[in-house]
Amino acid sequence: MSSHGSQEIVSEKKAVSQSVEPTTLAAAPPVIAGKKQKKVHNAELYAAIQESNINPRSKESFQLYWCIFVAFLCACANGYDGSLMTSILAMEFFQSKFKSGTTGSTVSVIFSLYTVGAMVGAPFAAVISDRFGRKKGMFTGGAVIITGMIIISTANTIAQFIAGRFVLGLGIAVMTVAAPAYAIEISPPHWRGRCTGFYNCGWFGGAIPAAVVTFGTNYIKSDYSWRIPLILQAFACVIVMCSVMFLPESPRFLMANGREEEAIAFLVKYHGNKDPNSKLVKLEVEEMREGIKLDGIDKVWWDYRPLFLTHNGRWRMAQVLMISIFGQFSGNGLGYFNTVIFDNIGVKEVPAQLGYNILNQGLSAIGALTAVTLTDRMPRRKVLVIGTTLCAVALAINAGLSAALDKYTITIPATVEGEKDQQIITQIGYGKGALAAYFLFNVIFSFTYTPLQGVIPTEALETTMRAKGLAASGFIVNAVSFINQFCTPIALGNIGYKYIFVFVGWDLVEALAWYLFGVESQGRTLEQLEWVYNQPNPVKASKTVETVVLADDGVVAAIVEKEPNVSAV
Repeated sequence: MSSHGSQEIVSEKKAVSQSVEPTTLAAAPPVIAGKKQKKVHNAELYAAIQESNINPRSKESFQLYWCIFVAFLCACANGYDGSLMTSILAMEFFQSKFKSGTTGSTVSVIFSLYTVGAMVGAPFAAVISDRFGRKKGMFTGGAVIITGMIIISTANTIAQFIAGRFVLGLGIAVMTVAAPAYAIEISPPHWRGRCTGFYNCGWFGGAIPAAVVTFGTNYIKSDYSWRIPLILQAFACVIVMCSVMFLPESPRFLMANGREEEAIAFLVKYHGNKDPNSKLVKLEVEEMREGIKLDGIDKVWWDYRPLFLTHNGRWRMAQVLMISIFGQFSGNGLGYFNTVIFDNIGVKEVPAQLGYNILNQGLSAIGALTAVTLTDRMPRRKVLVIGTTLCAVALAINAGLSAALDKYTITIPATVEGEKDQQIITQIGYGKGALAAYFLFNVIFSFTYTPLQGVIPTEALETTMRAKGLAASGFIVNAVSFINQFCTPIALGNIGYKYIFVFVGWDLVEALAWYLFGVESQGRTLEQLEWVYNQPNPVKASKTVETVVLADDGVVAAIVEKEPNVSAV
């Protein structure tokens, strides 16, 4: 079988003691005595992984963990901002200084200029990452974020504050193109989902500290209550910039730039247990050579045409578009305005709002990290279909209870003391129910989307277009975030909880889109996905499985022809 699965191996080899060579059978026999059968998406990769058996506790593995952690910190910088501003807006001294209010057009500008900066920075992020490497991309992003932090934390006028938000967005754009590309390109194929999913969970690695810090500094009776959290925005960036130059470069970037020996040395050290004859290393090198051209499109900084003008590119970009849009516009954008949401369902005190913000971030992080541990085993497509449907259900419950609370408060006056007490109890019950449904939505969303927001785009894009595709994804993500951040405070100010009903209907549309157009990428090498996307119907092709026959010691003894996976969603 070739690396893209377009040919079948037809020769049979003898099993040798403990090191059994895989054999391919022309068709799956009904029963093979004493042997177990297993269905996999890529039998050749499965066999190589079984043989390689990377030691997760080796020195090299721990070095790889640190590389992933540095990329994770880049996502922390983004998540820190996402939780930061919703808390700062509720602070007394911030409002005294800038008089922005918590909803309306001024708040819209404060939030949305961050995403405008990220949109402007996206094309430059791709150039930096492709031309100078993933490591230098992360370093450059950190430097720009620190510059933005200085501008915003010293602001005394709303204009300076908004300018700082724009610069922060520029830095985040550069960092969040380079970091996920780096995370997925250095990961062994069977660790890819967990490593890249963990990277995207960095959003909570920033959001939770931001919620805790603002909860504490809210008790400072001066402008430092909001300036200190802004200064701490640079903390993760400092660690990234101090660490990144000591890390190895991405092997796929090295291969794409004519540095094949360095790329192979990386793979041997980190994926092959230092064995240059490792089957996994040989498979990866072969596929990289086939899939990467030294004169590839990544050398032409302005050329995005392959993403849109070919059958392969359009299907790849369909995955990127769906995860980029749906990952921002499924109702999760309400999280930027948690304090307003809490106020609408009866939580009026600022300390309580900030405390619930911490709880919400913590519960969401548990959902996301649980999904990360399962990402390399869970089918991406099925999770997205079911999870998005459940998001719609949770939001519908929240909106329905919010509507009942609103109607009850307005239409039922209390005429007798006992009736007044009963009304208060009922209102509290509706409020608690709406709050629980909102927390449940965030847990479901985080389980469904947070890891896959990093995994899907990087898996869908091939090496020479990965940085550009991630830049395009970043532009789309920030365009949708701009809509969220500009429109949501206005919508919440005008129609309140009714805005949530918009996302209930939209989430059902998203679930249908994943069912019809979602391509399953779990269990395949990045290069083998080229075969999937070249098929007339990539969705159907991605369901194709192969059967491996396992020897008594678990090693692959035979590989059977691919067949349709009738159990796939």
